[in-house]
Order: sequence, then C-alpha cells, then structure tokens
Amino acid sequence: MELQTLTYLFVGISFALYIGIAIWSRARSTNDFYIAGKGVSPIANGMATAADWMSAASFISMAGLIAFLGKDGSVYLMGWTGGYVLLALLLAPYLRKFGQYTVPDFIGTRYYSKAARLVAIICLIFISFTYVAGQMRGVGIVFSRFLEVDINTGVIIGMLIVFFYAVLGGMKGITYTQVAQYCVLIFAYLVPAIFISLLITNNPIPQLGFGDKIAGSSVYLLDKLDQLSLELGFNAYTENTKSNIDVFFITAALMFGTAGLPHVIVRFFTVPKVSDARKSAGYALVFIALLYTTAPAVAAFAKINFIDSVQKVEYQSAPNWFKNWESIGLIAWKDKNDDGIINYSSGNALEGVKPIYTDQLGKHGQRVVKNEPNQSNKNEVYIDNDIMVLANPEIAQLPNWVIALVAAGALAAALSTAAGLLLVISASISHDLMKKMLMPKITEKQELIFARCAAAVAIFIAGLFGIYPPGFVAQVVAFAFGLAASTIFPALFLGIFYKRLNKEGAIAGMITGLLTTSSYIIYFKFLNPSFNNSEFWIFGISPEGIGFLGMIMNFIVALIVSNFYSRPPSEIYQMIDEIRKP
Repeated sequence: MELQTLTYLFVGISFALYIGIAIWSRARSTNDFYIAGKGVSPIANGMATAADWMSAASFISMAGLIAFLGKDGSVYLMGWTGGYVLLALLLAPYLRKFGQYTVPDFIGTRYYSKAARLVAIICLIFISFTYVAGQMRGVGIVFSRFLEVDINTGVIIGMLIVFFYAVLGGMKGITYTQVAQYCVLIFAYLVPAIFISLLITNNPIPQLGFGDKIAGSSVYLLDKLDQLSLELGFNAYTENTKSNIDVFFITAALMFGTAGLPHVIVRFFTVPKVSDARKSAGYALVFIALLYTTAPAVAAFAKINFIDSVQKVEYQSAPNWFKNWESIGLIAWKDKNDDGIINYSSGNALEGVKPIYTDQLGKHGQRVVKNEPNQSNKNEVYIDNDIMVLANPEIAQLPNWVIALVAAGALAAALSTAAGLLLVISASISHDLMKKMLMPKITEKQELIFARCAAAVAIFIAGLFGIYPPGFVAQVVAFAFGLAASTIFPALFLGIFYKRLNKEGAIAGMITGLLTTSSYIIYFKFLNPSFNNSEFWIFGISPEGIGFLGMIMNFIVALIVSNFYSRPPSEIYQMIDEIRKP
C-alpha cells in the first residue's frame, strides 16, 4: 500500500479513536472539566502524564537536536528527566493534598491575594502559549510532509481535532485520550528504533545498540560518528562544545522548569488520593523512560544514516526522501561549486535561519533560494533539526507502514501536550480569572460555558503560533521551561516549604523572574539575534539557560521583600501544616 494511503489510514484511525474517547468521557461538570472528577487511576494517570509531558519536542525534536549537537544535546535528556523527579518529590503530593483545580488557585490561596493569583495567571498563560507554539508547529510539519498539505493547513487540521476533544471532554476527555495517545506515540517511537538498531548494529535493543559495534565491522557506532563528524569539519560527536556553565544552566532551567509546568502539575489533581499522586508519578517516570532512553540511539542512527545517504551523492540521484522534505522547505541544497554533487559539512549552507523558496527551479534541479549562499564554508545542505525522527524511517528504507506509524505517533505527541496546555489556559481564565476574581457569583453551568469558550479562543491563538512559529520545536519548548523555572516553581516551592513568605515577596519574585527571563530571550532571539553568541551572553549563559538565573533572582527578591512586610496570617500557617502532613 502507498505511503500516503497508509498515513491517512493510521492517522484517521487514531483521530477517530481520540474523538470517540472524548464523546464517551465528555465533561458534565466543572469538576470533570478541570480535574476529571478526581477519579483517574494511578496507572492511567501515569500514562496520561507521560503523554502530556512528552510533547512534540520529545518525540520530534529532541533526537534531532542530539543528532546535530552530539553530546551537547544531552542537556535536554538530563534536564527534562531530572525535572520530573523534582516534581514528583517536591510538589505533586502537596499540591494534590491542597485539593483545588489549578496552580493559580494554590498561589492565590497560599498568598491570600488576588494580585498574586493574577500574576500567576499571567505567568501561566505566557508559559503555556510559548510551549504550545512548538506543539502546533510539530503538527504542521507532520501534516505537510506525510499528508501532502502545506504546514499552515496542517496546523488548522490539528486545531480542529484538539478543539473537538478539549472543548467537549475537558480534563476528563483529555486524560483518557492521552492514555491512547501514549500507546500510539511510544509504539511509533520504539518500532522504527528497533528496526534500525537491527540494521545498523544487529542488536534489537536500541539502548544497547547505541553502544555496540556496527554490523559486520569492528568499529563502534559512536567511534564511527566521531570519525565522520571530524572528517566533515564538525567537533567530535561525543565531545562537548558548550561551556560548562551553559550546560549547567540549561540543564537546571529545564529541570526546575519541568517541576513548574502547570499542565503537568495539574495532572496530579486528577487522582483520588495523595498516595495515588505519588504512584502515578512513579508510573509516569517508567513510561517516560521508555522514550528517553531510546532517544540518544535514535539520534545516532539518524545522523549516521543521513550522512551515508546524501554525502557526495549527485543531486539528480539523491534519494526520494531528500527531495520530499526539500519540497516543503525543511531541507535545502545550494550548489556552491557547480559540480551537481551534494556536499554536507560544518557551517551554514544559507544566510538566514530558514530558506525561502520560489517555484523556479535552478540548474541541477536545486530550488532557487532568495537568501544568498554563505560562501565562507563548503556546506551546501540546510536541514531542519525537527525532521530527523520523522525522516529516519525513510532514510533507513523501512516499510511504508512504519513511516505512517511514525507520523501518527508524532501527531499523538504534539496533540496530547497541546490539549493539556490549552486546558490549563482555559481553566486559568474561566476559573481563576472569571470565577475567583471578576464574576464570583456565576453558576457552575456558566463557568463551564466560559471554560469551553476560553479553550476555543486559546486554540485559535495557538494555531496562529503554529503558523508563525518563533523557532524550532525544542528551542521554543526550552524557552517555556525557562519561564516556568523563573516564575511558577519558586512560588510553589517556597509556598510549601517556607511559611514566612508573604504575598508581597511572592508577587515581587514572580514578576522579577518573568521580566528577567523573557527580556533576555526576546533581546537575543528576536531583537538582536546577531548578538546571540557566548561573546555577548551574561556570564556565558545562553537564552535557553537563562531561566535558572531568573529563578535564582526570583528566590532572592522574594525572600528579601518578604522581610520588609508582615508575616502571613495564622490560617496560612495552618494550611501549610495541613498539606505537609504525610
């Protein structure tokens, strides 16, 4: 069966499953819409949490980053997995015992302030929309390549699917949909990884194949990658190029950001008991580890297959997958020396971040690029990091059904996280802003209507971010984690473990973290991207790692400001004592 037919079949079946689950489990009350009626079992919640957390960045982009960054890409593995442990140990059980609907609910109550609640809402919306941009871009990439529609159309289709099950089902529908999405995405990730591990190393376990010898050779896979990387002008694959301080700050920003992500935290509000929150955290870590321990192997396999299949190949004889991805603008070739041969090496093939195409074909069949080629290096190939996992089965010439399965898995990863984020935005607006601040007398039915309307508006805005993305998927997601680390995490952590912190300190800390992190990112990524290198960074810290510095400043400002104002009321001390009881 043809690839496109299989892709429509696999994606269609998975979408029908998601919609069917949403109809079956549709929300009938605000309790269902916000926290699934607190009736989700720990195993199901563990799967849903894994799907919610393993976004398009984990499925699509992380292995692509590792493939091109080599050892430097390990910051994403360490940061995201380490952060989940922090969340499970330091926050999840206590917030579940608090027993309300949202993160701003806790902050508004703990800091006995509508202003603190409002600042938390602003931070949460900022984080969630930054994060959801990466998910919608991932949806657009998958649709554009495998269903042969343009990226914008793909984003719109994804919006419609998420709209249906998020608006109809709320947290209850999303939770059980995410269980199905986890099964789809993990199967789609592991099957091609096992296939390719067998082809390259004769080892069916990708995690072991990663450290094994290449089939029919005495050379280890990583040694081969080091050799190829050096020959092409890159640094050795297994060596760091980032400074130690930047590696530390990026890892820390991702770790503490994970522990502050509102759409993951709220998952622990959906289980019946505090002990179930701990259990579901353990299950989720196991489910997450299946993908995260496989990602480095997938990255290595993809990189070596990519180099072998295109390097020094005549463009006219280039494999079909190369031209397929080229046709949607995620690969580009510019023949700098007019020899008709693809030369891949270090350096930017094109000036600018992304090639812009015309419909005109140039000589040797290459697409004419409006950007002038960078003649200072010999590299002729532009490749978008986000395609490596999606293209990997094609590069390895796996059966069409495997390629179609990967497309369905990538959509499951992106849509599951997008739905969780959009629900958090919806709950913040309808529950925290409308019910708790602006219109406290509205009925439950009216609140549910507001929640669904807010979800619809959020989906529309998320779609715009997908159509006009501010960066590649994992980069955008890394920024969201930095914002979460610098705003939400300190307020939650200090709120649980430091009774003396008052509303003035919490508000000052959150605003400091938000302004510090967002201004640094905006300056280097949008206002002055030409300065975005270690020469101009503060203490050599990249925008991806600035969230940790913002978090430190949040802590310092919050503690200092608290000492200038009165202690929290006695009932706040009693509340903290209560949620800290085992």
